[in-house]
Amino acid sequence: MLYELANFEEYFGPLRLFRYLSFRCAGGLMTALIIGFIVGPWLIERLRRFKVEQAFRDQKEVGKLAELHNGKKATPTMGGWMIFTAVMGASLLWARWNLLVGVSLLVYTGLTLIGFADDYLKVTKRNSKGLPGRKKLVGQLLLTLAAVGLLYWYPDTRQNLLELWVPFVVNPVWMSMPLWFVIAFFFMVMAGSSNALNLTDGLDGLAIGCTITATLTFGIFAYCAGNAVISNYLFLSHVPGSGELAVICTTVVGAGLAFLWFNAPKADVYMGDTGSLALGGLIGTIAFLVHQPFTLVIVGGVFVMEAVSVLMQVFFFKRTGRRIFRMAPLHHHFELGGWSETKVVIRFWILSLAFALAGLATLKIR
Repeated sequence: MLYELANFEEYFGPLRLFRYLSFRCAGGLMTALIIGFIVGPWLIERLRRFKVEQAFRDQKEVGKLAELHNGKKATPTMGGWMIFTAVMGASLLWARWNLLVGVSLLVYTGLTLIGFADDYLKVTKRNSKGLPGRKKLVGQLLLTLAAVGLLYWYPDTRQNLLELWVPFVVNPVWMSMPLWFVIAFFFMVMAGSSNALNLTDGLDGLAIGCTITATLTFGIFAYCAGNAVISNYLFLSHVPGSGELAVICTTVVGAGLAFLWFNAPKADVYMGDTGSLALGGLIGTIAFLVHQPFTLVIVGGVFVMEAVSVLMQVFFFKRTGRRIFRMAPLHHHFELGGWSETKVVIRFWILSLAFALAGLATLKIR
């Protein structure tokens, strides 16, 4: 929206700044940060008033972990609405509208609603199960069909949609994937990222801190992919219009920093599935759109570790009746091993930063 102000630069020269992507990225970040700081206290107060509190598993289910988290029971959840408001408000102001932006925000909105339904059931039913996993997957599949359908229908995005790129390779490894494979692949990337981040959201500040580093990294990828000169120099896929996804990424960073202010230990609010499912799906969608779905495994290393720990735990327990970890996801394993919650969070943040830097290194290794 604000991009259109550049058309009036003849009346006021500085308005030309709105043409520059870097300026709008910075503006989006600051706007989302300010919106988050304004909305945060208002939202938290109302969540407390209506007793929208996080549902925790009891001691019979999780043993010692219930004791460690006993003081968190009155903490409100659904703080993801704060992030959603900041990201959507800032993105609509600062991003130049195109189909890639529209698809990203469509997926983000849809997953926010799915996450809200999950949180609502947890709060009203007073249990930690929420929306059945099968229904979540159906919702994610419908969003996949809508996103891929829009991208395939529009001629300017169809060819890029069908190309498959992998890190360290100069050219696409598959120039024209069949549509059924694109749908399956998009679903795997988006839903996998969504559910992995959801599993990471278990300690104060953990998920949002890792989200900030991952999203900032994909903001850089989006900026490079959208610039013909930079993408050609780095032997990246040039995706016209993808630079605007960098604006969305920086709004997530701004909103994430604002949320972290209230989510830092001891948290005043949790994002809930309203936030974690949506943010993970948004990251996965942007990674797919800028042809970096495999790099997501590197950049989102913490999310991968958490998801894999759950899969390993379940598989090994069903086969042998024994557990590999004290508890899954992985952060609970270290927590039950004697690490303080703050130590687990900070160390996972360090790992997240290291994974992000490793992901960025792939830009020059071709």
